[in-house]
Amino acid sequence: MSDSSVAISIRDVVKRYAPVRGKGSKAGQGGEGKLALGGVSFDVPQGQIFGLLGPNGAGKSTLINIMAGLVMKTSGTVEIWGHDIDRDMRNAKASIGIVPQEIVFDPFFTPFEVLENQAGLWGVPKALRRSEELLKAVHLADKRNAYSRSLSGGMKRRLLIAKAMVHSPPILVLDEPTAGVDVELRRQLWELVSELNHQGVTVVLTTHYLEEAEELCDRIAIINHGQLITNRPTRELVGMTREKILRLSLDRDLADLPSHPAFVKCRKIGEREIEITYDKDHATAGEVLGQVQAQGFVIVDVSTQEPDLEDVFVQLTSDREAA
Repeated sequence: MSDSSVAISIRDVVKRYAPVRGKGSKAGQGGEGKLALGGVSFDVPQGQIFGLLGPNGAGKSTLINIMAGLVMKTSGTVEIWGHDIDRDMRNAKASIGIVPQEIVFDPFFTPFEVLENQAGLWGVPKALRRSEELLKAVHLADKRNAYSRSLSGGMKRRLLIAKAMVHSPPILVLDEPTAGVDVELRRQLWELVSELNHQGVTVVLTTHYLEEAEELCDRIAIINHGQLITNRPTRELVGMTREKILRLSLDRDLADLPSHPAFVKCRKIGEREIEITYDKDHATAGEVLGQVQAQGFVIVDVSTQEPDLEDVFVQLTSDREAA
């Protein structure tokens, strides 16, 4: 590899889909076609869980399909584990396992047969296949000989992860792996992903469950309208939000709410309780409290609400929309 610390290197990747022709074409579909990715560049460090986030239609799935070799990029370069996908597609594909959103395997095969068939497609010799080991790893050893169609939704998701790992790729990409599963199954899937990461597998995941991304990911990139908005360590990203919230209990019922230019929002949440959202770039918590007291209120109690990834995500994508 050119850089042994990088699992995936993406440089200036552009994807423009061909324009739709014909009488049934909708407005905006002709001309130059749809620009799905407009010059995206970032690296995925080895050994990390890397989050790739963005609204629906932002370009995440297009980028994943380019990495998987399912979609041809218009321009730019992509290296998977040091292998350029244009010059060395075979080794690039062998270095990555993709877990799609859809459940994709023959429902009439058993989990063992699903893994054996997939290993055969990858050309893994029988003596080197890990089907039994993978079934144990995803906690499906007791379902070895059951028809796959009889598995629960969470079991099918775990089988997809095992299927993506049959050729022992160093990189695992999960595209919305917990979509439509309940809380308990989601927790089991993330425990499995964390286990694989601890064993040295680099994980790239897309998810709309931002609290999961905040808890699991070492680093997060956000894409919107085909452009990379940010790419930072998770803790640093969460600290980017400008807004903070104070909840105050006051000494009397509220007739009028306190106001100040530094307050982004002030709302009543009880007879004597208010919630103030303020811009931390323009005021401190002490200044907010001082303004409330200066307007004749006595503060009985105060609590703070720390920003989370959802706050940052909404702020960044909203800023982009406004621009």
